[in-house]
Amino acid sequence: MKPTISDDVIENALEGRTTKEEALSLLQAHPFELFELADRLRYETVGDVVTYIVNRNINFTNRCIGNCGFCAFKDNSGYILSTDQILEKVEEADRLGATEVCIQGGLLPDVDLDFYINIIESVKEAFPHISTHAFSPMEVYHASRKSDMEVDDALLALKKAGLDSMPGTAAEILSDRVRKLICPGKLNTAEWADVITKAHRTGIPTTATMMYGHIETMEERIEHMMLIREIQKETGGFTEFVPLPFMPYNNKVGEQMLRSGKYVTPGMEDLKMYALARIILNTHVRNIQSSWVKLGKKLSQVALYCGANDLGGTLMEEKISRSAGATNGEFMSAQELEWFIRTAGRQPKQRNTVYTKVFDAATPGKVNIRMA
Repeated sequence: MKPTISDDVIENALEGRTTKEEALSLLQAHPFELFELADRLRYETVGDVVTYIVNRNINFTNRCIGNCGFCAFKDNSGYILSTDQILEKVEEADRLGATEVCIQGGLLPDVDLDFYINIIESVKEAFPHISTHAFSPMEVYHASRKSDMEVDDALLALKKAGLDSMPGTAAEILSDRVRKLICPGKLNTAEWADVITKAHRTGIPTTATMMYGHIETMEERIEHMMLIREIQKETGGFTEFVPLPFMPYNNKVGEQMLRSGKYVTPGMEDLKMYALARIILNTHVRNIQSSWVKLGKKLSQVALYCGANDLGGTLMEEKISRSAGATNGEFMSAQELEWFIRTAGRQPKQRNTVYTKVFDAATPGKVNIRMA
């Protein structure tokens, strides 16, 4: 029989001080007790509102000098979008009611910070009302090195150009043991934390992600979440946390997994990760996002009862997960997102990038509620 969650563990969760040992013990509890605790914390934090954003992903290149073993997107004979092509995609997104464009790409060998600044300035000049959510910590780190400048100065220049926020991607698992095996050419844990912390101090909020389900241990997943918690205590700059199950298809790390008889994470394990994220980050990070692209639409709906309170974006053009074998689509309309939220018994609200405003359904830009 599964152990019951103790009152002390619940109390620590309520106060936002869950320990690593308690987190590990929670995974031994009955799953529905774990989900119930996470759902309680979710309700006490954000109520029954479930948010989403109307946005578009723009991956400006799939060429990359990186050597990440989990990547199925890289293609060095592939494409590089021109500024005009990027602007065409932003214009289409704007026509469809998007309030955000998420811009990321591979690491090009011959571009410096000016390349990234030009993208942001061009988008902001043509579409000043669109939020620019762009460039991972790895891209910023790469651009600063190519420009022979400090990360602080690169971030300041990007903010001045019009960068509104950054995706907290390139985190994978924040363990140097893992990173040396799956992405040895990427910035290490301390460097990722440094870029993120400096972004927050520059006034650039970010998300935080965790790509789990490959070679990492459960302890390393928990340590990853606890590092996010420590950074948030220091800066308060994370807007959301997004657990992302690894897609093992069409990449080297995944091929090794599949040969050993290990497959994608089971759905129950995914739900436990969402619940654990809510519990570990309680009182620190308000928003836990369920990725419908990674989990699938139906399981992402169930995650709303396991601590999640956001379903992410409409995306319009999702390429990276799809290249790694995700089969859940690359676009979901606002109407369908709202239907999934409503049929889960929750209240759908369209939000902006940093969760400071929500809008009337299907009426982007019309504010009706100010969120805390």
